[in-house]
Amino acid sequence: MKPTPADPDAWNAYLAEGNAKQARKRVAADVLLRDRSGRVLLVNPTYKPGWDLPGGMAEANEPPEKTAVRELREELGLDVVVRGLLVVDWVAPHGPWDDQIAFIFDGGVLDVDEALEPHDQELSAAGFYSMSEASRMVRDRMRRRLAAAVQALREGRTAYLHDGDAVW
Repeated sequence: MKPTPADPDAWNAYLAEGNAKQARKRVAADVLLRDRSGRVLLVNPTYKPGWDLPGGMAEANEPPEKTAVRELREELGLDVVVRGLLVVDWVAPHGPWDDQIAFIFDGGVLDVDEALEPHDQELSAAGFYSMSEASRMVRDRMRRRLAAAVQALREGRTAYLHDGDAVW
């Protein structure tokens, strides 16, 4: 017999069992930051090939926008304000990885005069690059995701992607 909310302990055990059987998603959260010239901020991770947008993986039960803010503080010493959601990208399983949900948030324009230095060993470099430079520096899926983020910013709407490709 299925428990009812009238028995809170049995009900919570029933819900926990259902929760344990549901799929878990990895969540990545990146930030699109520009300088006054319109160039985009890229970082060079030490743990994978190619450059990337700044950000990273969510911790357990961490909202994606908080992930983005935390990662930029940890990796670059930046305190950013998330201004909106630009991209949601469902990434299919690949290699040893299950599927993932990747977010790109608008971080606005960063007013910096000095070079940005990585604050931890996950990054070897960071810098602002034109879109044509950035397109040559990032991997294929990120190239499409970055282009969608810039377009979403320009059009004032959120893009929904599958593996970097627009769904609608």
